[in-house]
Amino acid sequence: MAPRLQLEKAAWRWVEMVKPEDISREHIEIAYRVNVPACKRGACRRNCKGNPNCLVGIGEQAWLGEIDENAFHNIDDPNSERRDKNTFVGLTNLGATCYVNTFLQVWFHNLELRRSLYLCQNPRAQDHNIDSDYEPQSICEHLQYLFALLQNSNRRYIDPSGLVKALGLDTGQQQDAQEFSKLFLSLLEDTLSKQKNSSLQNVIQRQFCGQFSYVTVCNQCGRASPLPSRFYELELNIQGHKNLTECVTEFLKLQWGDSVGNLDKMEEKLDGDNRYFCESCQSKQSATRRIKLHSLPRTINLQLMRFVFDRQTGHKKKLNTFISFPEQLDMGPFLEAKQDQKCVYELSAVLIHRGVSAYSGHYIAHVRDARTSDWYKFNDEEIEKMEGKKLQLGIEEDIAETVKSQARKPKCSKGYHCSRNAYMLVYKVQEEENADPSTNDVEVPAFLQRLVDQDNHKFEEWCREMADMRKQSVDKGKAKHEEVKELYELLPATDGQPYEFVPLDWLKKWLDDSTATKAIDNSLFLCSHGKLHPDKVGEAKRVSLPAAMLLYQRYGGGPQLDGSSLCRECVGERCRVLRLKNQLNEDYREVTNLVKRTLSGEGYWVGKASLRSWRQLAMEQLEEDEQETMHSFGQTNGQGAHSTNNKEYGPELQESSEEVMKTFNEDIICSHGGLSILETERRLVSSEVWIKLRAYFPKAPEFTQQQESCPQCVTLEQEEKDNEAVSKMMALDQKSQLLNLFQEKNRPTLTKWPQDMDVLYIVPLYFVDEWKKFIRRPTKSSPVSSIGNSLLLCPHGGFMFTYDSLVNGDAQHIALIWPSEWEVISRLFMVDQPISIHYSRQATPSSSTTQYSTQPDLCWECREGFIFQQQRDLREYTQATIYVRKVLEDKRVMKEAAPEHNASSSEAEEEKEEQKEEPPKMDREGDLDFSQLEDGAKRVKLSDGSSAAAGPGAFSTVKAGGIRRSTRHRKLRGEKALIVSANQTLKDLKIQIMHAFSVAPFDQNLSIDGKCLTEDSATLGSLGVIPESIICLKADEPIADYAAMDDVYQVGMPEEGFKGTGLLGH
Repeated sequence: MAPRLQLEKAAWRWVEMVKPEDISREHIEIAYRVNVPACKRGACRRNCKGNPNCLVGIGEQAWLGEIDENAFHNIDDPNSERRDKNTFVGLTNLGATCYVNTFLQVWFHNLELRRSLYLCQNPRAQDHNIDSDYEPQSICEHLQYLFALLQNSNRRYIDPSGLVKALGLDTGQQQDAQEFSKLFLSLLEDTLSKQKNSSLQNVIQRQFCGQFSYVTVCNQCGRASPLPSRFYELELNIQGHKNLTECVTEFLKLQWGDSVGNLDKMEEKLDGDNRYFCESCQSKQSATRRIKLHSLPRTINLQLMRFVFDRQTGHKKKLNTFISFPEQLDMGPFLEAKQDQKCVYELSAVLIHRGVSAYSGHYIAHVRDARTSDWYKFNDEEIEKMEGKKLQLGIEEDIAETVKSQARKPKCSKGYHCSRNAYMLVYKVQEEENADPSTNDVEVPAFLQRLVDQDNHKFEEWCREMADMRKQSVDKGKAKHEEVKELYELLPATDGQPYEFVPLDWLKKWLDDSTATKAIDNSLFLCSHGKLHPDKVGEAKRVSLPAAMLLYQRYGGGPQLDGSSLCRECVGERCRVLRLKNQLNEDYREVTNLVKRTLSGEGYWVGKASLRSWRQLAMEQLEEDEQETMHSFGQTNGQGAHSTNNKEYGPELQESSEEVMKTFNEDIICSHGGLSILETERRLVSSEVWIKLRAYFPKAPEFTQQQESCPQCVTLEQEEKDNEAVSKMMALDQKSQLLNLFQEKNRPTLTKWPQDMDVLYIVPLYFVDEWKKFIRRPTKSSPVSSIGNSLLLCPHGGFMFTYDSLVNGDAQHIALIWPSEWEVISRLFMVDQPISIHYSRQATPSSSTTQYSTQPDLCWECREGFIFQQQRDLREYTQATIYVRKVLEDKRVMKEAAPEHNASSSEAEEEKEEQKEEPPKMDREGDLDFSQLEDGAKRVKLSDGSSAAAGPGAFSTVKAGGIRRSTRHRKLRGEKALIVSANQTLKDLKIQIMHAFSVAPFDQNLSIDGKCLTEDSATLGSLGVIPESIICLKADEPIADYAAMDDVYQVGMPEEGFKGTGLLGH
C-alpha cells in the first residue's frame, strides 16, 4: 500500500480543479478515501493507517491460526509448586537468608536431633484448633513445626519467615554463617535444657559436644596441669595447609614425629620468654603443652576458618585456599584414650560459600541422606539429587576465581574431595552394618502431622483455585477465538454496500486478549458539525454494516458513523483553504514585484518585519480558519495541519520571521496603539500592494502616508533625550570632583597609615562600584543619590569591624575615603550615617603607642556573635567542594605548573578576564552577612594590595580578627574536587577518594594543614575540614590481596553481627 502521506495527498488532489460550490458526493468519498483498495493478508507488514479499508496487522494474527491454550492465560501450572515424589522440600530465600537455609537443611537431616525435637512438649500445638492458622512462638516451636513441614509437606518449598522473624534477623543483610551456627545451637541447647523430659535436656551435648583438655607439663618437676574444656565444633585454621589432617594437627598444637600415632612428639615447646609458671616450682620453667582429645561427639562440626580478619585492611577477607578432605575420617590417632569409642566418621554434609568477598556471595549445602546415602544439593528453593550416590561439588569451585590468582585445583585421591569454597564439614560417626534400619525412621507426631495436614489442605485449595482460574481463562479465550473468527470474516466492507466507521484503537484492543474490551467511542472523531472529521479517517476503519451491528450489539457505544456521516461542510471548507493556499504563491510573487517599483500616489505604512513574513502569516491565518472546523482534539495521525501542509506545499512555506508575529502590521504599533515613531522599522507601499495584503489580513491596522506618529511617544522621546543630557553633565561634574576615587589613584591604606592624617572615612564598596558604573555609562545606568552606611552597622548602631579585622581581610567590604573627598561626597550624596576611623599616637618618655578607634564605636557583642556565626557556618555545610591533592613519595605536591587537563580549557583566559571585570554590585537591601558561602566568587585587586571579593565568596583561613576569603581555586595536576558534607565521616570520605584515585582506604594517609586525619568515625566538620579545603593524600604501596578492594566496596556500615537479635537473648 502507498505510504500514508501519499494517500493524504491523493485524497485532496482534486481541489485544484473544483470550486467549493461544485463539490459532489464523489469528491467527498475521495476525501474520506472510501474507495481506496483494501490490503490483502500478507501484503502489509503492519497496518496502513492512511487506508480505512486496511484490516491487516491489527492483532488478528493471534486468532486466525492454531491456538495454544497457554496463550489464553498467564497463570503458572500450580503443580509446578508441588513436591515431587521421593524428594526433599526447599526453603525460600527471604533476601539474604541463604546462610540460614543451609544450616536448617543440615540440622533437619540429623535424624536424632529431629526425633528429639518432635518429642518436645508443645501444648499450644497439641490444643490448636485447625480452623485458624497455627503461629508458633518459641524458637523450639518454630523449629519443630518447620521440620514437620520439611518432612511431610506437599509444597516444593516452604517459607521460613516465621522462624527468621522470631530470631529477629535482618533478611536483607548477610551475616557470618559460622557465628549463626554457634549461637543457634547454644540457644537451642538452652531451650531444650528446660524440658521436663530428661532425655531431651542434653540432646545437643550428645550430638555435638566433645571433650578435650589443655595439658602443660613442667620440664623441671614433671607436674602436669590439665585444663578440661568442651567443644561443639573444631575451628580449624586453613591458611598454609593443604588437607584436613594438617588442619586438625595444628589445632591440637601437635608437632609431627615419625607417625601420627607417636603422641609423645605431638607437643608445643614453652621456653625463653614464653616459659610457664609452675605452681610446684613457684617459678617460670620451660614446659611442653599439647591438647588431649578425650571424647568425640556423634556429629563433628569442622569449621574451616575461611573468613579471617586482615590487619592490613581492617576488614574481613575470604581465604580461597584449596583444602582436601576425606569421605571417611579416622579420628583415632588424635584421641588420648580410645577405650570403646567409635573413631571412624563419615562425611554427611559440606557447606559451601560461593563468591570471592567475605561480605557477599551465596551459601548452599551438600547433604547426604542418612536413609539412602544419596547426596543432595540444597540451594534455597532448588534441590538437586547427585548421580551415583557420590558427592559432586561441580561448578561450585569455578565461581570463586579471583582477579589476580587462579590457583589450579589439585588432584584428589579416591575417597577424597578438594574445595576452596567449603567453610564447614559435618562428619557423623560410622554406623555398624548390622545396625537396626528402623533407627533411620523418624515419625512426625500426630499433633504436628495435624498441623501439616492443615497446611497441605490450604495448599491443595490454592492449587484448585489456580486450576479453576486457568480453566476459566482458557474457556474465555476459546469463546473469544470463535467470536473473532466469526466477526473478522464479516469485517471487510464491499463496494456499493452499507458500511460504518469503527475506531482503529478499539479494534486493536478488542483483538488484544489482555485488555478488557470497553464500549465503542467515536466522540473523538467528530467535527464541529457532529460528523466524521476528514482528518480522523486515518484513525478509523470502514467495516461492513452487519459486522458493525454485531459489535455495537455486543459492546455498545456510539455515536455510529455510517455513509451519511461524511461531512460536506468540512470538505468544502478544506477545499476553500487549500485553493487559497495555492493562490497565495501567485500573490506572493506579484507583491514582491510591486514592492520593487517606485511609489507614485497615495501610500500606506507597512512594518518591514510584517512585509518580510507576510506569506507565512497568511498561511497561518488560513490554517487557523481550517482549524476552526476541526474538533478540539483534531490532529491528523499525530501531526498538526501546519506540519502536514507545509510539507505538502513546499519548503518556501516554512520561512521563519525574525520575530514571532501574531498579526500583520503589529510591529509598527506603539504601546499606546498609535503609529510607532521608529521610521526605520516601516516603509511605504502602494495602494495596489495594500489591497492584496488587506485581502489576507482584513483586521490588520491601517496607516496612511499622512498618518502622524504617536504624539505621546514623541513627547517621551524628547524627555528621554533631555534626561540623558542631564545625566552626562552630572557624571562629568562628579568625576572631575572625585577623579582619584574613580581612577583608584592615591588611595589611603590601613596597613600604612598616611602621614599628617588623623582620620579616614568609610563607605561601602558597593556604593563605589555603583557610582563608577554610572560615571562610565551615564545614559545606561541610574545616578547614585545616597550612601547606605547602615549596612556596615549592627542593629544597635555600632560598627561591625575592628582595625585588625579590616587589615586581615574585612577591608574587602569597604572603601577608604580622604577627608577632602568626604566633603565632596557629603555635598553630592545623602549619607544616612557617617563612619570614620581615627588615628592617635600617645607618647611617653620611654615609648609611644598607636591607637585606632572608629566612630560609631565598635559593638563588641554583635562582633563576637558575627565571628561565632562565621565559624559555625564553616562547620555546618551540606554540600561543599573540597580538593584532594595527591602527594608523591618525596612529599612534594605533583608539579603545579600545569593545570589539570580535565579542567576547563579556557581557565587561563577566564582568569585574565576577571582582572578586567567590574566588581559586581552587592545587594543594597540584603543583610550584611559576609559569612555566607557562595560558589564561584571572583576577586579584584584593591590599591592597598589586599584582595577584595567581587561577591560573597568562600573563606579559606581563620585569623584572630575575622575570616579571610580565598582566591579562586585553581585545580592542579593530581588534584580532584569532591562534594562533601560536614556530618559525613572520614571513612565515607576515604571511600570517595578510593573511587576518585583508585587508592584503598587502608593505603590512604590524609592530612590538612600538616595535621594527620586518622579517626575514621569522626565527622569532617569536627576534623576542621571546611569548604575549599585542600587535603593532601599520600598513598602507601598497595597490598598483594586485590580481592580486599572488593570487600571495602561492600562495607558501608560497621559490622554489628547478631547484636539485637533473638540469638543473643534480645
